[in-house]
Amino acid sequence: MVQSVLTVDLAALRHNWRSLASCSDAEAGAVVKADAYGLGAGRVANMLAKEGVRRFFVALTEEGAALRKAVGSGPEINVFSGHMPGDAQMLKAAQLTPMINSIDQMLRHVESLPGHPFGIQLDSGMNRLGMEPAEWSALREIALAQQPTLVMSHLACADEPDHPMNAHQLNVFRQMTDGIDAPRSLSATGGILLGPDYHFDVTRPGIGMYGGLPFLDAQPVAHLHIPVIQTREVDAGESVGYGNTWVARHPTRVATIAAGYADGILRAMGPKAYVFADETRCKILGRISMDLICVDVSELDAVPDMVELLGVHQGVDSIAETAGTIGYEILTSLGGRYERRYID
Repeated sequence: MVQSVLTVDLAALRHNWRSLASCSDAEAGAVVKADAYGLGAGRVANMLAKEGVRRFFVALTEEGAALRKAVGSGPEINVFSGHMPGDAQMLKAAQLTPMINSIDQMLRHVESLPGHPFGIQLDSGMNRLGMEPAEWSALREIALAQQPTLVMSHLACADEPDHPMNAHQLNVFRQMTDGIDAPRSLSATGGILLGPDYHFDVTRPGIGMYGGLPFLDAQPVAHLHIPVIQTREVDAGESVGYGNTWVARHPTRVATIAAGYADGILRAMGPKAYVFADETRCKILGRISMDLICVDVSELDAVPDMVELLGVHQGVDSIAETAGTIGYEILTSLGGRYERRYID
């Protein structure tokens, strides 16, 4: 078998969620958008529902409908993009809660789905989604009279604890929401770690559940092992891979492994990245191609059947650094060719 294996450690994910939930007295939901950051929203959400999660968050109505089929009735599924044109039938059928982002969305919602649950998303300074203060002021009393299930905003710089934007957004969010009866939510993973001033009534653990920064104590959740197809001896002066970008300075034993950018392994990480064979770090050589990667296995006494790209030796953020990106992109780029295994 030449298929790479992506193992999702549900026990580690559960531990990470519990750890983030225990940081506050607020209700802890869970963000499972983008197919639970690439790890399988159905499996992840079902496990978290058994842990007591009653609020899930997705980006799109279509994601919410698929999640409802997976988790069944009961948990609240909140849709960050709100109520878009054409969403009404799916929102109703799947019992989804749109997070209303504008007056236009509010009008669309009350006209097409009167009495259907909704939440409110406010823009506290990120200028991405949500109502700005003036728009909210005009709609506030009307919206609150219809009893939204949640009023939320999103922090722009929560992964930088000392960034002044955090305090600014906290102040704006308080000004926009103090005195309301609806539950409030401001913090995803980074905000949870900023402390109790940011917790309010509901928190939204996301990347930290999946083993990513800024949650330094997270256990690794994604483990990726790639089969070795072939090994060869490369003499000094010979090149490896497309473009002759790596040339051997001395005799080198090279293994070709069965994954590439078609599997979400970013080409940009090639010059700086390593895989692991047990405890031995093995340098990636030359360019990452569509289906294949070459690595230096000269230091190994015996070449294993598989090498590790993600796991206990290097997490998603370590890999992300080699590509000049973030752990979110590594996780959500993982392709569909892997054999996926779930352990608990």
